[in-house]
Amino acid sequence: MRFWRFIKYERPYMYLYAIGFFLTIAVFATDPQVTWHWNSFFYALTLLLFCLAGFLLHRYQKNVQAIHRMHDDDTEPLSLEAEAHRTATQQLEIKHIRALNEVQDKQKEYYDFIVSWFHEIKTPIAILRLMQQTEIDPKSLEEEVSRIEHYVDQALYYAKLDSFNQDYEIVNCNLEALSKEVVKNHSKTFISKKIGIQLDIQSTFVQSDSKWLFFIVNQLVTNSLKYSYDQGQISIATRVTQQEKLLIIRDNGIGIDRKDLPRIFNRGFTGTNGRTLIKSTGMGLYLAQELSKKLGHYITCESEVGSFSEFTIHFPKNHDPYLSILQPDSEKTQ
Repeated sequence: MRFWRFIKYERPYMYLYAIGFFLTIAVFATDPQVTWHWNSFFYALTLLLFCLAGFLLHRYQKNVQAIHRMHDDDTEPLSLEAEAHRTATQQLEIKHIRALNEVQDKQKEYYDFIVSWFHEIKTPIAILRLMQQTEIDPKSLEEEVSRIEHYVDQALYYAKLDSFNQDYEIVNCNLEALSKEVVKNHSKTFISKKIGIQLDIQSTFVQSDSKWLFFIVNQLVTNSLKYSYDQGQISIATRVTQQEKLLIIRDNGIGIDRKDLPRIFNRGFTGTNGRTLIKSTGMGLYLAQELSKKLGHYITCESEVGSFSEFTIHFPKNHDPYLSILQPDSEKTQ
């Protein structure tokens, strides 16, 4: 069966042999000075058929060997088409390996996050169990419940990160109202740690998704509260320039080591503070930055150890968040 499929693909060679033979015969037959001999004709035809059969047999053996050694890089292709096919196959294999590595990295990323998330959420749960055995302090109870809610929200937003384009609504968001809502959400923590809040915010509107933007600002304020000393100070301000609108969140807490600054938005990076002072999953700032980018914003940070940390959300005026979100979908359909 394989041999007849081989003959089917080798028909151009047989046609070439036939055309060459009959052209030669036609030249001799039309030459008046050449005497036609049928014996010579059939003799030449027989020799040609033997040569063709030998050629096809050799080609068939070569093809069979190439099929058996098709995964061997040392095997030479039998045609330009085979060489192009091998190149295309190798490129597809490389793409497949890269895609597989990305999937494996993503799975490992999810696994690492879930493991660290379990460790984080066990602490407030353990505290709540201790409260059951002692006199319950309403403030402490509320604080631990808020921590659990924060971890649950973090996991929820992390799970939705890849399907962001299916769950967003770009609207005009007032940074003043949103910031005050975030501060109100953390009012008990501000009071319990005696941390002052200074608001220098104007009624500034930006184009974003209110739910996702609230999570971003809430994450930055949570981060400032976590690394601020008792009786510290946190300020939230808005600024408007010709190129962009800014929301600035600054605290006078423990600060960030200069060598850690370039990596604080990396996934799973906890830095010196997260390893030695306060347990951290290293996912909060990563999520805030990734969600900001998907919305057409971005976050920068300036800090000095023992002095301050300042996070700035940039809202470029000349950026259309609709375009950046819809563009990946349009590229897929092309």
